[in-house]
Amino acid sequence: MSKSLPADSVGLVTPQSIHFTEPLPLASGRMLDSYTLMYESYGELNASKSNAVLICHALSGHHHAAGYHSPDDRKPGWWDSYIGPGKPIDTNKFFVVALNNIGGCHGSTGPSSINPATGKPWGPDFPKLRVRDWVSSQAALADKLGIDVWAAVIGGSLGGMQAMRWALEYPDRVRHCVVIASAMKLTAQNIAFNETARQAIIADPNFLGGRYLEHNTLPRDGLSVARMIGHITYLSDYAMGKKFGRDLRSGSFELGIDEPIEFQIESYLRYQGDTFANTFDANSYLLITKALDYFDLAREYNDDPVAAFSQAKAKFLVISFSTDWRFSPERSREIVNALMGANKAVSYADIESNFGHDAFLLPNARYQQVFSRYLAGIDTE
Repeated sequence: MSKSLPADSVGLVTPQSIHFTEPLPLASGRMLDSYTLMYESYGELNASKSNAVLICHALSGHHHAAGYHSPDDRKPGWWDSYIGPGKPIDTNKFFVVALNNIGGCHGSTGPSSINPATGKPWGPDFPKLRVRDWVSSQAALADKLGIDVWAAVIGGSLGGMQAMRWALEYPDRVRHCVVIASAMKLTAQNIAFNETARQAIIADPNFLGGRYLEHNTLPRDGLSVARMIGHITYLSDYAMGKKFGRDLRSGSFELGIDEPIEFQIESYLRYQGDTFANTFDANSYLLITKALDYFDLAREYNDDPVAAFSQAKAKFLVISFSTDWRFSPERSREIVNALMGANKAVSYADIESNFGHDAFLLPNARYQQVFSRYLAGIDTE
């Protein structure tokens, strides 16, 4: 028997796709002649089309941000805790759009899609992308949906970078910009983590120069290790210790017992890695992490973030988490200081959490309160 869905859920949702035949100029100088974007929407667009909110996803995210595709789904969308009736992103008030970016692997055009020029998967030939390319394609989606101005553009982590780029590239199309657990550019340590993960993929014998799909294989081992590396950086020491400690899954430290010893954390990481390797495309992982590395909000403004944010017209909410060492509170404070220097309206909250970078995805009463109060103040009339 199918389960009944929670009362505060957006309910059953059906992904939709839009195909664009208008070429998309890319920051690399190349052109994507045509492309498809997969998206979902929740709530109703009002008559004046003034209540639309865009959700920008992080590295491994996609269009399924809330609700269920089937009554039998074990889990809802990845941000279901924050999108729905009465939740911070209240679908009784807002029309919410969540998409899978180009370059991804959940229905939008990406490396695993067929290259119309060759009839084979794009693979490593897919054009290199920058965050501004995602924003350009999102603007094209907004045009198709008849949305001239977003009430808010919201994103966590890499999604926050997209939200900031929106505020600079399309200042007249964003009224509020919500940046969660993000940064104006990556630290050298972050770039190092990403490169280590990429090398794990490239070193897999089944990677085959990125043309694995042509050979009906997948670099599962490399992608699994890449995910394990990333996953470690998303958690805090407390979160791992609280959940696993030094508990054993098998084996014993007793003298005389000669059998393999396996810690619970090892088993958990392998499970996470294996699951990810079966659902995510390796070339997409390489492409998206490179776009993450290249992002630098102030690069073309003489490395002056105040000058960069001077282009924006939106009001800002910036949120960080106390134990997030991948995108530390210091990075968020840099954003806030630059916004203040540019005389922009900005609210900031550093949320106490024991769960590291992943905290932006998890329920947290203070986070929900701050998020809700800010979005409740957005005028949609």
